[in-house]
Amino acid sequence: MLSESSLKFLEEFMNASSPSGFEEEAAAVFRNYLKPCCDEVRTDVLGNTMAVLNPSAPMKVMLAGHYDEIGFQVVYISDEGLLYIRPNGGIDKLNVPSTEVEILTEKGRVHGVIGKKPIHLLTPAERDTPPELSDMWIDIGAENKAEAEKLVSIGDPVAVKSNFRRLNENRFMSKGMDDKVGAFIVAETMRRLSERKLNVAVYGVGTVQEEVGLRGAHTSCFGVDPQVGFAIDVGFATDLPDIPKKLLGEVKLGGGPELSRSCDNNNVLGRYIRKVAKEKGIAYQETAAHRASGGTDAAQMQMTRAGVATALLSIPNRYMHSPVEICDLRDVEGAIELLVESIAGFKGDESFIPGID
Repeated sequence: MLSESSLKFLEEFMNASSPSGFEEEAAAVFRNYLKPCCDEVRTDVLGNTMAVLNPSAPMKVMLAGHYDEIGFQVVYISDEGLLYIRPNGGIDKLNVPSTEVEILTEKGRVHGVIGKKPIHLLTPAERDTPPELSDMWIDIGAENKAEAEKLVSIGDPVAVKSNFRRLNENRFMSKGMDDKVGAFIVAETMRRLSERKLNVAVYGVGTVQEEVGLRGAHTSCFGVDPQVGFAIDVGFATDLPDIPKKLLGEVKLGGGPELSRSCDNNNVLGRYIRKVAKEKGIAYQETAAHRASGGTDAAQMQMTRAGVATALLSIPNRYMHSPVEICDLRDVEGAIELLVESIAGFKGDESFIPGID
């Protein structure tokens, strides 16, 4: 199980706000955790953070988990002192009204709430139609535009209020689980690998701007130039009412990380990690992914330079892209254990070319 220090890092990391393009808070927590145990930790011009173990080894393995989260950005301040916003990433407008948020300003966090017209004043047609983001605003308690402008500037990023909480021994909730839980797994895997003998170089990367086009994975993977790439993200848990198992398969919280079989996954690498899981008794769940290709850092890594052997590990997630996502620590621990054992087992001369023994 995860140690107390690891759980403390998890809470601190989840509570660090990092809307896409504005990931500095999460990046700092990620860096500080890995500096004591890695040979090198650096951050590039986009904001990706790369921690390195055994850098002189010829074969390179890259782990990627994105620490950006969906959010908003201030575009206009009204005469009433209300803030109008645009989305950063895939916002579900059904979840937006009444959300507590934090505007990340140069002077610190400014608290607010997303408001809209009260239900009493809506027409019957409006009550049955989700409001557009343009019909909502952030109220920070300012009495007018001048007062609001003293606190907030145009372009300031907006994050859902930090709300990490343990629900019981295994399950926990937080905004931004997608995908700081994956970046946490990257960091914890690197820490544990630092205690093992390695035949390969390992690059643990916290990537940026995944929610707006997988941008950080593209540049960081080009820079690392690995032969193998593991992407760690969240996947859809289907142990809920009205989630179609016939389209997404059977995936439950606590059943282990999901291993995907899709176009983004190298078949040779896939067989290897499943063999490791079975030999080490690590539970996992099979999935075909919710589409044939795309949607995670694995897709960008696979297509970098002349190609990378990739594998996607997903943590079952409830209520994705909402302020109250839920995951299970058993799945997190399983992903870490599988990554550690798989990477520590590399000899450094493996070939992942399909169909060639």
